[in-house]
Amino acid sequence: MPDRPSPLVAATGVVLDTRGRVLVLTTPGRTEPELPGGSVHGTETPEEGLARALREGLNLALPAGRLLAVDSRPPATAGTPGRSVIVHVHLVGPVPPQEAAAVSFPVGEATEAHWLPPEAACALLPARVAPRLRAALAALHTGSFAHLVDGVPQPGSPAGLDPARRVALEHSGTLDPASHRASRPKAVTAASVLFTGSDGRILLVQPAYGRSDRWNLPGGGIDSDLGEIPRAAARREVLEELGLDLAPGRLLAVNWSHKPGRPARIRFLYDGGVLDAPALARIRLDRAELLQWRTVTPVELPGLVKPALRRQITACLTARATGAGPLELHAGRP
Repeated sequence: MPDRPSPLVAATGVVLDTRGRVLVLTTPGRTEPELPGGSVHGTETPEEGLARALREGLNLALPAGRLLAVDSRPPATAGTPGRSVIVHVHLVGPVPPQEAAAVSFPVGEATEAHWLPPEAACALLPARVAPRLRAALAALHTGSFAHLVDGVPQPGSPAGLDPARRVALEHSGTLDPASHRASRPKAVTAASVLFTGSDGRILLVQPAYGRSDRWNLPGGGIDSDLGEIPRAAARREVLEELGLDLAPGRLLAVNWSHKPGRPARIRFLYDGGVLDAPALARIRLDRAELLQWRTVTPVELPGLVKPALRRQITACLTARATGAGPLELHAGRP
């Protein structure tokens, strides 16, 4: 449509099921697989356009989720009539198994739905789409956003930029300060408190969200964007979760953990001291965050908490008993 010089706006969905697989569509007679989505019509927003495309094209009544990436693509051949394309890439799902199995297509369409592992989806998609998916998945896993031009992450893109490319840009001095901050790796910070009872049993709490079969120490994320420091976060979280306004004791350990493709996680672990029976009786849970609390012996930890947290608790108990620390831990290991 060369008579309409404005860019064409499209919306694409990275539709995931509960197993983390990506929905890819293939149609016999068409040479290239594709991700769900399409052009944005009239006065629609990209979110509205994607939701409509999912509803009409796949029988999926799901909203467009978080914006993961924006990709700008020039006309196919420079200097020839055509329109550039701006593609908004949104997360959709995770789609429950029943809804994933109910994906269907309009009468007469021979399109097929394939739920593929991310790498298999990237390998199947055409060269102009696969980098878009890779960058969007990187943004999903890091809680960030990718800025692309023709599928290529741009200098300063918060996600999708190859680490070696980022380092080269930094060393060349070509990144402005804002782009440098945007592209630097991010970390998630939290503060936890180790309480024990008079009998030496460890206080654990059961979350009301995420994996409720995994128990945690009292604590939570540090609101660093509000200027909160780790010690203040530990006290606030204990007050919010347990209803106890107690100043944390000394810092027992700092734990660093990291999984490839995810932000590093840093946990500050404080000594909460000993809670006697009257103090334990004053606990009042925030039911929006916690289901219940309990005290356990160290030998009971393996069946309740993740191995990395168990190692952190064990190290903190040793530091408390010996007066050592603060300890530097990597995934719970000194």
